[in-house]
Amino acid sequence: MTSIEILPLIALVAMFVIATFFPINIGILGFIGAFVVGYFALGFDDKEILNEFPSSIVLTIVGVTYFFGMAKRNGTIDLLVNSCIRAVHGRVTVVPWVFFFVASVLTALGTFSPAAVALIVPAAMAFAARTGMSPLVMGIMVINGAHAGAFSPISVSGVLVRDIVESNGLALNPWTLFFASYGINLLLSVLTVVGYAALARMKGFEYTATGSTDPAPGSGPVGGTPVKTSVPTGGSTGGGSSAGGSTQVLTRPTTTTLVDAPAPVTFVQKLTLFLIGALLVLVLVLHLPISFIAIGAGAVLAFTDLKKQNEAIADISWSTVLLVAGMVTYISILQEVGTIDHLAEMAITIGAPIIVAIVLCYVIGITSAFASSTALLAAVIPLAMPLLGTGALPVVGVVAALAISATVVDVSPFSTNGALVLANAQNIERPRFYRQLLLNAGIVVAIAPALCWLILVVVPELF
Repeated sequence: MTSIEILPLIALVAMFVIATFFPINIGILGFIGAFVVGYFALGFDDKEILNEFPSSIVLTIVGVTYFFGMAKRNGTIDLLVNSCIRAVHGRVTVVPWVFFFVASVLTALGTFSPAAVALIVPAAMAFAARTGMSPLVMGIMVINGAHAGAFSPISVSGVLVRDIVESNGLALNPWTLFFASYGINLLLSVLTVVGYAALARMKGFEYTATGSTDPAPGSGPVGGTPVKTSVPTGGSTGGGSSAGGSTQVLTRPTTTTLVDAPAPVTFVQKLTLFLIGALLVLVLVLHLPISFIAIGAGAVLAFTDLKKQNEAIADISWSTVLLVAGMVTYISILQEVGTIDHLAEMAITIGAPIIVAIVLCYVIGITSAFASSTALLAAVIPLAMPLLGTGALPVVGVVAALAISATVVDVSPFSTNGALVLANAQNIERPRFYRQLLLNAGIVVAIAPALCWLILVVVPELF
């Protein structure tokens, strides 16, 4: 590799390091890097530098977060969560799986993983405190649920991964990616419950894996009290601290009881539910772009409460827009320089393609425990494209393994999702719970990439 190819790569590593230790959105650094490399090294003007600007992805992020921000504010999201809990009549052993399912539905519909976790985790952790269920297990269930639906055909992460693959001339079945993600996260949740239950019996833990019908001492009402926490606002599919350019205070009152009498459904909530259904039909059946449909649906809801327009605009995940746009633009410049192709060629020389695949899974998994998952998806998946172009490995298997490896490790307390779980835990010493989350993240980083590689890459090759 020449110096013109190495220096932009060093700059990419420096971006992740800087954004990890300082509250700077990595997308800003990506735009700066794209200009420096594009203008001074390649002689590009501004139009050429922005030639690969991901306008469709940006519009999707804006539309989806705008619409679901409106749905959150008018109470429709809470309505859906509480309805699912009532459907199982508050059965203790079933409710954690309800939280898993609801989180997966929210992200599958386009809600960002941190946003879905922020909506659900206060009620989930209050339920765990009341029933004596391990807050660690409950937190993992919510986060895994959010990740399970994060790669649906209409989600931002699903669209991002598919665009990267298709822009390199390869085909990717979006439903296979979605079901692979759902299956792996469901399996990890089952393993977590079974593993913790076994340890609880052997070690005599204070908490159980599934909770008890006897209220835990001092747990108080299930609704609990509002919880506030400052967390990174990177907006990634569960990314780490490098995603954020700022911090915000997340507040959610959790005063709803578990199996309370259903409140009357308002006209606005009925309208929102209708719009969600219409969005699914228009996007999944008629294949219309979710970006414009979501913006249109949000605009319809806007007329139901014109006084809160500024709040609705603020609900748009602008930090994620900046992150994705900056990183995708910079990676496109690296491709123009030739850095990506040379890295891919070097990876191939490691040995058999199947070994290269597991190396990439661990690289993206370990790094994602501290950095932005969304940014890493844009940076690492292109490295696998030349390898996949040879036809030696299944495209969807490798891409799914990389995508899932990047997100399942977001149970780390350094990530937005992990920080939300840590902040909302009740009746437990926070330093102790922090260490538990950290230990669990280490176990996931060690096991999950290999599991993804084995199930999604090795097994398809054998059959």
